[in-house]
Amino acid sequence: MRQLTETPLVRDGKSIILAHDHGLEHGPAAFDDVPERLDPRTVFEMATHDAVTGFAVQKGLAETYYPSYDDDVNLLAKLNGTSSLWMGEPYSPQTCSVEYALELGADAIGYTVYPGTNRETEMFEEFRDVQERAREHDVPVAMWSYPRGQALKEHRHPEVISYATRIALELGADIAKVKYPRSGQAMADAVAAAGDVNVVLSGGSKADDREFLSLVETAMNAGASGLAVGRNVWQRENPEQILDALEAVVFEGATTDEALAE
Repeated sequence: MRQLTETPLVRDGKSIILAHDHGLEHGPAAFDDVPERLDPRTVFEMATHDAVTGFAVQKGLAETYYPSYDDDVNLLAKLNGTSSLWMGEPYSPQTCSVEYALELGADAIGYTVYPGTNRETEMFEEFRDVQERAREHDVPVAMWSYPRGQALKEHRHPEVISYATRIALELGADIAKVKYPRSGQAMADAVAAAGDVNVVLSGGSKADDREFLSLVETAMNAGASGLAVGRNVWQRENPEQILDALEAVVFEGATTDEALAE
């Protein structure tokens, strides 16, 4: 099995994954403040930035736009997803096979799992098939590990986030993407629970530059291996500027003040 560090998804053991699956997950409303970004080409262009080690999109965007960027962008194909129109218990059905993702040129695959829902066992079984097929083709697997469900009162509780990273380890992921558990110590605990799995921070809703970079700095100091970010990049007026700052914080160990001063 090829080590994660031998793949293009990481640089010096760290990752900045630019995510652009929001058109499916959140709908056109996610682009209300930046209507020009409805054109996927604008975000594919952002993914050519040196800071971006992987670009996460669904198969439709990969089919249509990735051929024009395959020399400049590392494709992380999301193999499942759901819309915000769905009102039932959280569940994310598979929308693409590993084999088809590789035909599209994927360097890695991503898969969302919702531990805690009443369809948890079903999603674990589906992830098993995806993970084992990915191993056959020697491509890394990133798990969006998002505890959800009616019985779960606080999905960002520190113990819940640590459980989420541990699930990624136990089920064979190479990267665990999780929500921020609201403190650096809780993030450190989540990283410890993940063993050798790289833990990346979910970018979340758009925040101002200082707030966002401070969050990333705290996560990196707690042992995180980077982040998977969407709205906090492509919803900005100047996405290149924030990517420059993220590159400094994630890969160069800069503080928020240092990154903002550059």
